Amino acid sequence: MQHPAEHSPLGKSSAYVATYSPEQLFPIPRAPKWAELGLSAATLPYRGVDIWNCYELSWLLPSGKPVVAIGEFAIPADSPNIIESKAVKLYLNSLNQSIFASQEALLEVMQRDLSAAAGKLVAVRLRGLDEVTAEGVATLPGRCVDELDVAIEHYDAPRPELLRRDASRQVEECLHSHLLKSNCPVTGQPDWGSVVVDYSGPALLPESLLAYLVSFRQHADFHEQCVERIFLDLQRLLQPRRLTVYARYVRRGGLDINPYRSTEAFTPDNRRLVRQ
Repeated sequence: MQHPAEHSPLGKSSAYVATYSPEQLFPIPRAPKWAELGLSAATLPYRGVDIWNCYELSWLLPSGKPVVAIGEFAIPADSPNIIESKAVKLYLNSLNQSIFASQEALLEVMQRDLSAAAGKLVAVRLRGLDEVTAEGVATLPGRCVDELDVAIEHYDAPRPELLRRDASRQVEECLHSHLLKSNCPVTGQPDWGSVVVDYSGPALLPESLLAYLVSFRQHADFHEQCVERIFLDLQRLLQPRRLTVYARYVRRGGLDINPYRSTEAFTPDNRRLVRQ
């Protein structure tokens, strides 16, 4: 079955367009992947956001002087579309030789274009290098499961049957791993990430979480869908009082993508990790 991104610029040779070109943006409907997971727009069991950080962002002032900044935009998890990542890079490239009267003018244009592609309002911030530098490098909360002595056999597809719980223990716990890897469903290129599971409910056996996360290693899917699958598999197993799952993916092509899914209202910590 053809992936919805097959018609996008992903995996194809693309011309470098250096002047403003919003038509570069390529939306991909979320609905087919939601259906694959047994969901629809009306039945999403989470709230969330996909936070993108853009490190290759530059434009021209009216004087002709270039400016650089780091862009951050937040796409609601219930928006009709995700935006294909190479298309975003091509769009950002098209700003390089484009003149904007001010940073505020550029922000307004980017918010309009990205919101049109996503099908819902996208929040955009343009941040100075000094501001981002001052934030430093963050570490993930909770306990890292990566040093557990676990025998691994499955790498080909997500294996929710590997997950185990101890229903006799109720916990408030946060676990994380840096061993998440999946592949782009179109190009086959690897996507590397760190994932956090923060929950309240029956105890999740950490060894089983690690084996489960590693089972994504050869799985082909976009970042957003991998996190949604992890969230749903854990929700079905644990029936938790609360659950938050998010992944911080390694930067590729000047972009990192960070999907957050939760049963609760929350404010994501968008400080970059050491691999970002």
